[in-house]
Amino acid sequence: MKPIPRSAIIVLALAGLVGLGYYAFNAYRAPAAPGAPQGGGKPAGGPPGAFAVAVEVARAAPVDFADEAAAVGTLKSNESVVLRPETAGRIAAINFRDGAIVARGTVLVALDAAVQEAELAQARANLELARSNHQRNADLLAKKFVSQQALDNSAATLKVQEAAVQLAEAKVGKTRVRAPFAGMVGLRNVSAGDYVKEGQDLINIEDIATLRVDFKLPETYMGRVRKGQTVEVTSDALPGERFAAELDAVDPLVDAGGRAISSRARLDNAAGKLRPGMFVRVRLQFGERKGALMIPEQAVVPGASPSVFKVVDGKAAGTPVKLGVRRAAQVEVTEGLAAGDLVVTAGQLKLRDGAPVRPVGEGAPQPAGGGMAGDGQAAGMAGMAGDKAAGK
Repeated sequence: MKPIPRSAIIVLALAGLVGLGYYAFNAYRAPAAPGAPQGGGKPAGGPPGAFAVAVEVARAAPVDFADEAAAVGTLKSNESVVLRPETAGRIAAINFRDGAIVARGTVLVALDAAVQEAELAQARANLELARSNHQRNADLLAKKFVSQQALDNSAATLKVQEAAVQLAEAKVGKTRVRAPFAGMVGLRNVSAGDYVKEGQDLINIEDIATLRVDFKLPETYMGRVRKGQTVEVTSDALPGERFAAELDAVDPLVDAGGRAISSRARLDNAAGKLRPGMFVRVRLQFGERKGALMIPEQAVVPGASPSVFKVVDGKAAGTPVKLGVRRAAQVEVTEGLAAGDLVVTAGQLKLRDGAPVRPVGEGAPQPAGGGMAGDGQAAGMAGMAGDKAAGK
């Protein structure tokens, strides 16, 4: 079998391309659908040469919701301290169990105080001697047997010995580590017989009957945050449970790094369900908002100032707006829109002010009569077919 000449292959390929082009040309010039506008396919109501852009829309609607601010916070003990000895010594006794509740003033750790107690006994003996000498000199002065100077010297000695007793008592007291407040002790790392240095960590004690909730809010809430406001606290560790707290203080200094306000609330933890250090979610309640005008967040066109595209008589109208609070993918509009206004939520990038639009989606206006839902789409498709037929 003779091979096909190269020139024949080229001729066949060119013939195929010509045939394909002819088929495409006829398909492009197919007659428009019935009812389509003729003479260029210009959509009804649109400017010459323009097509209606399909966009998703939603209506601005008044909504009632709780006016509140959300934040994350950390729980801290109402009082927290790590106990340390003020003097070095050997531990003689430990008078608590790990994690126990102790009362204020309870001796938790006792150091060996043999030397200090001996010094105290010596000081007390010297005090008794000084007191006796002073009394004796007072009696002798009354009988003119001693001078006034001798009485003054004995009085000074008496005061010195009284101070010595107080000093010795203070030294003995330094060997007793007491609970500064009622609370729960932590886990100890020392045992009886250990020698501890001055300032060494012994045990932590936490007052958890009341907890502090520290959190931060954006500086925009500065004028609305007040002491005594209700705070709702939730924890991921206790799903479904809510705890009531009260705003106790607001830091007057705004954090320059994050432009945030440091705030603190107090929470009653008598049941002991929460512990210091836990991560919590905080909701600061300001009251109820009635009739706030809300639109989807995606309707807002970002820029130097926020704006939206409003649909007016089938055309897009760029409208500057002022925004308020955000809730569940919705944003409040305080100025620029009215209830019932139709705003574009998808397709804004293809729009310009005055461009014709064709609303689709859940927010699109519904036709008054049956069988009319597809008229707009059919007309748009017919117009496009007419424009193609005209060679546009």
